[in-house]
Amino acid sequence: MPEIIYSKQSRVNDSTEALFSWHERPGALERLTPPWMGLKSVCTTRGIKPGSRVKVKLSLLGLPVTMEAEHMAYAPSSMFKDRLVRSPFAEWTHTHTFTPHGNNGSTLWDRVAYKLPPYLRGPMKPFVARQIERMFSYRHSITCEDIHRHRDAPAPLTVLLSGAGGVVGSALVPFLTTGGHRVIRLVRRPPREGRDEVFWDPARGTLDLTRVGPIDAVINLNGSPIFGKRWTRKQKATIIQSRVDSTRTLARALAGLAHPPKVFISASATGFYGEGGSRVLTEDAPPGDLFISKVCSQWEAAAAPARDAGIRTVLARIGVALTPRGGGLAELLPFFMLGLGAKVAKGDQYMSWIAMDDLVYGLYHIINTPSIHGPVNLVSPNPVTNHTFTRALSQVLSTRAGLMLPAGAIRFLWGAMGEEVLLASTRAVPEKMLDSGFRFGHPDLVDSLGFTLGRPVMGVFEKDDIHV
Repeated sequence: MPEIIYSKQSRVNDSTEALFSWHERPGALERLTPPWMGLKSVCTTRGIKPGSRVKVKLSLLGLPVTMEAEHMAYAPSSMFKDRLVRSPFAEWTHTHTFTPHGNNGSTLWDRVAYKLPPYLRGPMKPFVARQIERMFSYRHSITCEDIHRHRDAPAPLTVLLSGAGGVVGSALVPFLTTGGHRVIRLVRRPPREGRDEVFWDPARGTLDLTRVGPIDAVINLNGSPIFGKRWTRKQKATIIQSRVDSTRTLARALAGLAHPPKVFISASATGFYGEGGSRVLTEDAPPGDLFISKVCSQWEAAAAPARDAGIRTVLARIGVALTPRGGGLAELLPFFMLGLGAKVAKGDQYMSWIAMDDLVYGLYHIINTPSIHGPVNLVSPNPVTNHTFTRALSQVLSTRAGLMLPAGAIRFLWGAMGEEVLLASTRAVPEKMLDSGFRFGHPDLVDSLGFTLGRPVMGVFEKDDIHV
């Protein structure tokens, strides 16, 4: 079969040096892999210089796929080239080129020469071409936006992070490292040699940061999953303690440092507000009366030692983070893709959501905005009802969602957990983030779902090709 050439160019409002450095740093491949491709692991040697190898494990259409690439050529701030030595393709050679454009701008150019194996030819050829375009449209958009956001930090930061392996943490870490920042992970096993890791045991209050060195920011993303198991008395205790213990341990350790960090961001949730009906909830709204509200109240109170020590403390009340890599959206996708999507009860309960990338960018914005402190709603400025969410997801996936899950069935199957997580209404808005000048990249639900699922509606990707 003759060789097929795919090419894509985008302008970036930064230098070729900045663009090339972003690609060369740890985490670049994680950021470049679209969330719908089910990234499992990345193993690299020697970065992107000739002779280095990259092995990636993915889950495509539910099937495990391993791809391995070898880097062939390298010219600093100008280009690098690699080829796949193990993949579904017969051949694949990828040239990344970076050229100056205008006043301190640059052009990102990806050129791929590939051949298809027999089983991907014929009717499958157009399908493969569409998947390649989906992938590179995402890659260019995320590269341009990440580089633009990284301008918020005047110098490299050192960030201490708990929950690095979670759904949010696994997106946040590569964003930070590609920006040239150092991330120190808190782990509950012996730290691996040569890794930026620190051991801690939140249940016992064990954490020694005296030998870590200067820390600019701390982000606490710890907590046992809310949804999954029924809320027995034991499970409720686990939910509370996993959050309170980790937050209190971190806050006390930070308060005891001779040179504490400038900011401590501790995760909370919009569940703090409880049942809000159709009321618009800003950060000034009082706590609710639900169990989850009490969890959030205790969770936030555990951060007090850091605040009392004079550390700028931010309580990030996070909404439902939309990503197919985990969380609520990942649970719903199989049903919706099979045409079994359903609204929950009447569907009039509000849902406070946020695009995963906006959540990552929002945390970064908080680090770099000294005026932000106290509770902050990390949600889209456009909360939606469950009925609207159901319609939006079915629209993006081009499927039907005509079913309904009755409230009685939810209470029977999941008890209080179903009542509070699925039936409660929370219409939170990000007043503090908007007042601070934060720009949401995906404030619209259909736009956000289309981007993270690689199924743009009305040209979602195309508008992001040029960044100024």
